[in-house]
Amino acid sequence: MAKAGERSARSSVWLEGKPRRGGRGQPSGLDRDRITGVTVRLLDAEGLAKLSMRRLAAELDVTAMSLYWYVDTKDDLLELALDAALGELRLPDPEAADEDWRDQVRALAREYRGLLVRHPWLSPLVGRFLNIGPNALAFSWVLQRVMRRAGLPAHGVTGAISAVFQFVYGYGTVEGHFSARAADTGLSPDDYFQQAMRAVTGTPGEAAVFLAESEELMAARGGDTVKEMLERDFTFALDLLVAGIEAMVARG
Repeated sequence: MAKAGERSARSSVWLEGKPRRGGRGQPSGLDRDRITGVTVRLLDAEGLAKLSMRRLAAELDVTAMSLYWYVDTKDDLLELALDAALGELRLPDPEAADEDWRDQVRALAREYRGLLVRHPWLSPLVGRFLNIGPNALAFSWVLQRVMRRAGLPAHGVTGAISAVFQFVYGYGTVEGHFSARAADTGLSPDDYFQQAMRAVTGTPGEAAVFLAESEELMAARGGDTVKEMLERDFTFALDLLVAGIEAMVARG
């Protein structure tokens, strides 16, 4: 038991037991689901840095103290918001005999990438919390079942999942932050990209050689818009990873 004045170590909102409910005098219609939904909306609109219990309370038209009937800390809110966002993922049926595991892996990868782009605040939280909420566990279970169908030995399943979805995490994080930064400038992603390219075009020396080579590779890649270029790179990289899994299965 913590001594007076000490703060006990926090583990996870999912290890607290049953969600608390409001007591007498608490605002009607207020519950964890509503609080979580508004938290997600604020995070989408204003970002992670601006979220506070006071800001959330104002949006809900309650006092900040009212929120503590339902959560202990701001971290509890963020953990709940993280799992709520994961609930947006459309998960395939891993037992569907007529669906190829490769197509399901690609579909899951695209779902996860899209989620990270829609919610740029999500990626910093993924590595911060335990990810043991109901939606996180459902996602993990489907990933495991789909990847096991590839024919990998049991000891290779989690490594294959890491290879694919750590890539997707990084790709989606960078893409989401790029989109958010462009929006902050008031420019479209294409205009923001072109502005950045013009800014570095006149760089002298070795950097100029690097940029010239980069322009050649970008031209070979194809795509007239940032969206098209990102899509081509993502698709090719994902195909490389799936081919790598196939190769490992073939090695037996």
